[in-house]
This record gives sequence, C-alpha cells and structure tokens, in this order.
Amino acid sequence: MGIATINPATGEVIKTFQPLSEAEIEKKLQLAVKIFKQEGKTPYAVRAQRMLKAAEILERDKERFAHLMTLEMGKTYKSAVAEAMKCTTACRYYAENTERFLADEVVETGAKKSFIRYLPLGPILAVMPWNFPFWQVIRFAAPALMAGNVGLLKHASNVPQCALAIEAIFLEAGFPEGAFQTLLIGSGQVDAILNDPRVVAATLTGSEQAGIQVGIGAAKRIKKVVLELGGSDPFIVMPSANLDEAITTAVQARIQNNGQSCIAAKRFIVAEPIADEFERKFVARMQSLKIGDPFDEKTELGPLSTPDGVKDLERDVDKTLKAGAKLLTGGYALQGPGNFFAPTVLTNVPKNSPAYSEEFFGPVASIFRVKDIDEAIRIANDVRFGLGSSIWTNDEKERERFINEIEAGMVFLNKMVASDPRLPFGGVKASGHGREMSKVGIREFVNTKTVWIE
Repeated sequence: MGIATINPATGEVIKTFQPLSEAEIEKKLQLAVKIFKQEGKTPYAVRAQRMLKAAEILERDKERFAHLMTLEMGKTYKSAVAEAMKCTTACRYYAENTERFLADEVVETGAKKSFIRYLPLGPILAVMPWNFPFWQVIRFAAPALMAGNVGLLKHASNVPQCALAIEAIFLEAGFPEGAFQTLLIGSGQVDAILNDPRVVAATLTGSEQAGIQVGIGAAKRIKKVVLELGGSDPFIVMPSANLDEAITTAVQARIQNNGQSCIAAKRFIVAEPIADEFERKFVARMQSLKIGDPFDEKTELGPLSTPDGVKDLERDVDKTLKAGAKLLTGGYALQGPGNFFAPTVLTNVPKNSPAYSEEFFGPVASIFRVKDIDEAIRIANDVRFGLGSSIWTNDEKERERFINEIEAGMVFLNKMVASDPRLPFGGVKASGHGREMSKVGIREFVNTKTVWIE
C-alpha cells in the first residue's frame, strides 16, 4: 500500500492518502520560493516568537500527537508523549539561541573590518523516517526555520497524519503558509524534487541505501546534503562498571522505540570477568518484558512498524543462527495480529553473519565476550557504521582510550546514547555525514559568507 495509516498492532488500515500530482507539487514549490523571499528577511525576534508558540502547541496537544504516533508506527503511548515533549525543547532551544548562533563573527585580519555572516539558503527538502515521526522532523525544522530557510517535508509513507499535523503546528504558530510544507509523495518522486533548482539543499535521516540515493542525487546537482543513516552501536561494559546499572540501561538501550532506533544499542561487548553475570541478568530481563498493545501504559515493548520489518528481522536472525550463533532467548515472530517480534538475545555471533555488523531494527541483541580493552575496541570498530556508542567503565585511562579510539560520532560514558538539542548529533563512516542540532547543526544550512571591508 502507498501512503496510509496502518495500525501496526492490529494490521487495520485506518486511512489512505493520494500522492500529490505534479501540478500540486509545482504549486507548493512556487509558494516555497515566494515565502522564502520574505522569511529570509524576517527578524529573529519574530521567528523566535513563532517558534515558542509552536512549543506551546506541542505541549498543549501532546496527548493528541502521541495518539497519532502510536497509531501510525506503534511506539508505546508513554514514549510518544515523551517525544512530543522533547520536541518542545528543540523549539525553545533554537528560539532562544539562534540569534546568538548566527550573529556576525568579527575576525581580525588587518582589514578595516572583516567578519563572517550567516545567511539562509532557501527551500530545503527533508526526507524523514517513521521511527521518531515528530522528533526527527522538529529537530530539522526548528533550526532551519529559525535560520530563515523554508522547509519541504517528505515524510515516511506510513506516518502521513503525523506529517500533516506538524505542518499544521507551524501554521497555527504563526509561520506563513509555505514556510513549512508537507509533501505527501512516494519515494519515487523525491529525485525530481531534488533536481528542481529551486530546492537548494536536502537532509535525510533513514537507511543506508536511502542515504546513498539522496546523496548521489544531491551530488549530481552540487547541492548540500546532511545524511544521518544507520547504526550498529556498541554497548561496551568493562569490569569497573556498575554492572546492575549497566544491565538495566542495556535492556532499555536495546528496546527503546520497540528496538527501532538508529542509536539503539545493538552489539553488547562485555569483558570476560563479568560476562556470565551480564548475560544471565540481561536475558532474564529481556524475557520478562511486557509485550502488547502500545496504548496500554504497562506495555514495555510494542510492535514493529510494518510486516516487512518483522520478515527482515526473522530472516537475518535465521541467517545468523545458521552461520553458527547461539540463541539464548526469542528468535521468532509472535503469532496473532500485529507486527510483534519476541525479545531476542544471540551470542557466539560469527563475523560472517548479519548480527555481527548489520543494523537490526527490532528487539534483537548480540552479546560479544572480550578479554581486554583492545579486543573491545577492535570489535566495536569492526563494522562499517559509526553513529553512537555507550561505554561503561569507571577507569579514567580506559575512558580516554574509548573517547579517542571508538570510531563514532558520539560517545556516551555510563549512559545510553541519546539526542539533545544542545549537542551535535551524527556519525562517521556509513552512518552519514554532517550534523544535526546544536550550533553546529543550524550552520549546516546557511551561507557562511566572508565579508572584507578595506
């Protein structure tokens, strides 16, 4: 099915949508260009007032937005409410800080005056995923709109109501019609929009293959692109760690968002002296998870977003087991309606199997035992991804080695990986390039203009 709301917990088709026609897309592009000419000149104070209003709307209607998220992609309702509230932090952060982030920077050069000025670029295409249907969009939109750009959102086809709701938020907040537009289109229509000279840049959060396609499309047109792609994040536990705290966090880091997060921990790399206890307690906690209706406040693990997600997970787990891995629990799709997969733990994972290095989008964890820090770092880096990493140690020398030697865009010590508007978010290697959020993120989509006055 094309663009539709399908309840992942039941399989029920709730609502379907027709993709925009070429004429409708053209009308939206024309509006984007028209509005950018005025938005680029709008004072920061005016933009900030609107963005603060957007935060108020998100907070005011958080239950309604959470209902949409849970209905369309299956995250637990309580985590959906938390996602709506997190969006308010990004709106407020950029409302309060953008003018400072993009203020002229004077540079002493010997000229009468020389400085750097940051100016908006124009209409930016955002291709966003379903797994955090509000947060992924807001963390792009808040800095982009505050910088004076305008946004064109191509959201995932299974969260159309979330996409339309976000557009409505910005309209109600006072941004003019055309400042942020949702394009209900299929993936096959993205390249034509990227090819349009009126679209000046793009950002994508999604799979490695989607990133390659958009990256190639942007490169062919010499357009700036920020890519936040997949991850196979390591969760490393060393003997000096608080083991019980590490185990509790490890389970949460694996099952957050029903296991469907690019920064979810996937590979648990544990020092041999503590591996038996870690494995025993981790498996027991995974087995005790309450699985079911994501609207039930007691549910800890809801469904995967689509039936294909279940099939992909089942296929890759089977391949890993056939390659020689050992199954400690789970490993199968649950019977009945909905896209449910049993919490799964694998160990003795061979290098030639999917679980060694691929991104498993669901509640499947792989445990690796290591003899020392050298082996821990080697296994952590022995994948093509480099997004986040969670390191558990209270040894200062080990901390410094992990910070410097782990090949990732983010290192979290004694904490699970998370996104925060105040800090840059992104990865290296096949996890993408460029950064979202913080001062670094807002400067991705501006013209950094050098000015010299003699």
